[in-house]
Amino acid sequence: MWYLCVFYHRLLDYRKAEVESLAELFRVFGDDDGDNKESSSLEWRLPQHHHPDSPFHFVNLPSEDAARSIANRSILVKGIYELWGEGSSYEGLEESIRCYPDERKLPYLDSGSTFKITVDCFGKVISFQEQNDRIKGLSYIPFKGRANLRNPDHNFWLMETDDYGTNNGLPPVVQRRIFFGREVGGADRKLLPTYQLKSRTYLGPTAMDAEIAFLMANQALATPGKLVYDPFVGTGSILIAAAHFGAMTMGADIDIRVVRDGRGPDCNVWSNFKQYGLPMPVALLRADNNLPPWRPGLKEIFDAIICDPPYGVRAGGRKSGGRKLLKGTVDPYTVPDDKRTDHIPSTAAYSLVECVHDLLDLAARMIVMGGRLVFFYPVLREDDHVEDHHYPEHPCFKLIATSEQILSSRYSRVLLTMVKIGPYTEEIAEAAQLKHIEFRENHLKWLEDGNLHSAVFSPADPQMAAAGDSSLSREPKPKYRGKYV
Repeated sequence: MWYLCVFYHRLLDYRKAEVESLAELFRVFGDDDGDNKESSSLEWRLPQHHHPDSPFHFVNLPSEDAARSIANRSILVKGIYELWGEGSSYEGLEESIRCYPDERKLPYLDSGSTFKITVDCFGKVISFQEQNDRIKGLSYIPFKGRANLRNPDHNFWLMETDDYGTNNGLPPVVQRRIFFGREVGGADRKLLPTYQLKSRTYLGPTAMDAEIAFLMANQALATPGKLVYDPFVGTGSILIAAAHFGAMTMGADIDIRVVRDGRGPDCNVWSNFKQYGLPMPVALLRADNNLPPWRPGLKEIFDAIICDPPYGVRAGGRKSGGRKLLKGTVDPYTVPDDKRTDHIPSTAAYSLVECVHDLLDLAARMIVMGGRLVFFYPVLREDDHVEDHHYPEHPCFKLIATSEQILSSRYSRVLLTMVKIGPYTEEIAEAAQLKHIEFRENHLKWLEDGNLHSAVFSPADPQMAAAGDSSLSREPKPKYRGKYV
């Protein structure tokens, strides 16, 4: 059945990807035989005259229970509605509602139920009096129950878009459209004020925004009974979101001071979980992504890996060894027993290309079949099509979703969602190494050299621009406001 799905007008590239992941989570696609199940896609269509970035979409779902489960778990779905009618005018809306089958309407209009009608507009603001007038105009609908504005049995929504065509920061709509429907379910946006970073006990410079962390947890299908791992745990923002959805969590970081000490006994990663009453992580390790601590032969223990690898903007990647050790100018040493408690091992720079290769190898080895790897990857905005970028690959994984977040006119980060489709073997590891070499050779120089920070934030050099450096001289194309949210 077709339902009207209304999104919050933000993080536009994340919206459908989140809904399709939740459809996978709630088995909307039906058949679930075997672990090597690939994601299907929901069927979508747009209302008449609407831009693809419009918050209004129609989605085909098998049942109301499926629609409710998706809407209630989602972060970006404002609501999913059983559409009773639509039109370009209120006269057309009335005709459409009258044509909707009575057997579908009458169960929600009986005298024993309570109801509420909410008027909502996209692209303009209407007064309280105008809202009342629009509700009174629905008198042709035979409501027999009582109105209840606090806790109604049934919520009905009257939603209207204006016929704006000017550059007012919103997706263009050629013609006015009005929708009326019964709410099936909607997102719990109270989560975001509860988990907002400004009220969190322990916070670091790279802490993940709560909304993005919840979206990543949804992409990874975090649910009770699953084990989720973050190899760059930091202050635990991503694991907090996964723990909220009931998953068991585990994290690691190369900096022992982050995972063990924090800022004191009452201000550390553990206190963040305690603040929200969440289950504590199974473990927090001091571990190096370049030299993982897992014993040989250990495989497929994590249901998902969710992380934000360090790519040199707010923090650079580090790996064990130190420059002198890695160059061979200093021999390996053993830390004396009396200094091990407070010893901080030497580290060296860790390029993003090497970091991502190690992450994919870890995920291929440690994620169960059908499990997911969800991580951010940076891109320079040299074109408008994120699909044109060359992303990391691995024979064990299939890329199923890319969601772009534009952070500046030149810089974006893309949330990559991969599903494990094949077992990890030595032959696979060798093939992955060849893909890594090819990726490194073909990739953008600003990633290989570790100059992402300067590439993103340094002002363009007029002399270089005059010399024909298109990446510096390119003017950003005009965008409406929603793409930058």
